[in-house]
Amino acid sequence: MTEQIIFYLLAIVVTVFSILAVTSKRIVRSATYLLFVLLATAGLYMLLGYYFLFAVQVSVYAGGIMVLFIMAIFLTHKPGNNVSIKQGWRVRLSLLLSVAGLLLCGEIILNNTIGIVRFAGKEEPTMQQIGTAMLGTGKQQYLLSFEMMSILLLACIVGAILIARKTKTEKNEPNETEL
Repeated sequence: MTEQIIFYLLAIVVTVFSILAVTSKRIVRSATYLLFVLLATAGLYMLLGYYFLFAVQVSVYAGGIMVLFIMAIFLTHKPGNNVSIKQGWRVRLSLLLSVAGLLLCGEIILNNTIGIVRFAGKEEPTMQQIGTAMLGTGKQQYLLSFEMMSILLLACIVGAILIARKTKTEKNEPNETEL
């Protein structure tokens, strides 16, 4: 009974803060709401008994990725400025694409629930099996995608620095060498 109450509380937190993250007009608040969503998701992993995923969610996503997001926000925007709301055909198109994406995800979930039943009776993988799957180079192993993700994050950091540098020079602010 208490597990169900905790589950429903975490589900409400994820739902409410997801909506707030998308609808907030201040970008730093949106990032903070996203942090709450990631932490509540980690709570769901803990509730399910997936302690490794809980630790990864807290350390990698809630810790590292959120710091990267907030650093990029501070490098590229003035955090106090409001975000302008787009009106017209873009809103209708984005709503249509969102509904189409939701329907596609629902279809994929429904088609793959049969595959979940096959794995329901199997035991949970060990840390060594997870490590081998994440950093292996064979079939059903994910070293290439892991390395591609690190390159993508590096490109995001370099892009944020270049945008911040360009913004700084456009404002004709004196840089450190002139001071």
